Amino acid sequence: MPRPTPPTPSTLPAASQRPPPGRRLRHGAGALGRLVLTLAITGLGLLAVTFFIGRVVPVDPVLAAVGDRASEATYQAAREALGLDRPLWEQFLTYVGNALTGDFGTSVLTSNPVAVDIARVFPATLELATVATILGVLLGVPAGIIAAVRQGTWTDHVIRVLGLIGYSVPVFWLGLMGLLVFYAKLDWVAGPGRLDLLYVGLVEPVTGVILLDSAMAGAWDVFRDALAHIVLPASILGYFSLAYISRMTRSFMLEQLRQEYITTARVKGLPERTVIGRHALGNVWVPLVTVIALSYATLLEGSVLTEIVFSWPGLGFYITNSLLNADMNAVLGGTVVVGAVFIGLNLLSDGLYRLLDPRARP
Repeated sequence: MPRPTPPTPSTLPAASQRPPPGRRLRHGAGALGRLVLTLAITGLGLLAVTFFIGRVVPVDPVLAAVGDRASEATYQAAREALGLDRPLWEQFLTYVGNALTGDFGTSVLTSNPVAVDIARVFPATLELATVATILGVLLGVPAGIIAAVRQGTWTDHVIRVLGLIGYSVPVFWLGLMGLLVFYAKLDWVAGPGRLDLLYVGLVEPVTGVILLDSAMAGAWDVFRDALAHIVLPASILGYFSLAYISRMTRSFMLEQLRQEYITTARVKGLPERTVIGRHALGNVWVPLVTVIALSYATLLEGSVLTEIVFSWPGLGFYITNSLLNADMNAVLGGTVVVGAVFIGLNLLSDGLYRLLDPRARP
């Protein structure tokens, strides 16, 4: 009687091919270690860049603090108090240590700790970028799907042209034209700022996001005024986000629609709505989540011009105003926060990609 052939790895059950728990644990620890190392190197590089930028710009932080009419003794005392008389490497180590504890110094312009100022203005930028991203996703994803399904038609061409305009036209010009048309001429939206003076201070800030705070407090008149102020700047930023998301959605959908499984689904007689919505779009969502996260990060760091045009008291407006007043502590602190947010959202998008797509896992 012939001896049975021993099972090969390809004939073993799937469960028996899984690595042992010890190896999975070591693999997870190694991945965590690489993540921590990546974060440390990236964060150190960000701090190094901001530190040396602060040292090469033609702005004297001592003069910004004491004024250009201060005596030489006052100037030297302030220079020693700021630690600028120490060697450059020692200044950098002090800067890194303070930044890790959230200490970015004191703002010359407001006389407040920079961290306090950033905590006050960042929710405004977060609110604006979040509403803009929601608009970009709600309009950009369907537009990209329609453009891909109707490739080569006039609908596809219109959507692509609109996306090209959103990429090409400067944001500040769109903002100025929007204020001229929808605020000054048609009076459809409110003007610059987050609230009219009548409603300022009526709602206790809890999260710093006025739409959310006013809704939780039941102050619907404040909510309506805040919504009237945010709709135009968020639409301008959302148009930029829409252009990017629709373009990427169209590209992802075209790639999926050319796959054999789509042809097989159509041959089987499945409705076109099912083929597009369940099969093609189901595979598109995985890379699209990464695109949306990166678009959100871009809006958080790139809303400076929009905030300036609309006098939106966010982080971008704060950094620009500080730069114009030679307040380098505020400029560097805000830059570090923006960089940290961008790094965090990049890592989040990478993690979501690995979570949603098992093929991307090592």
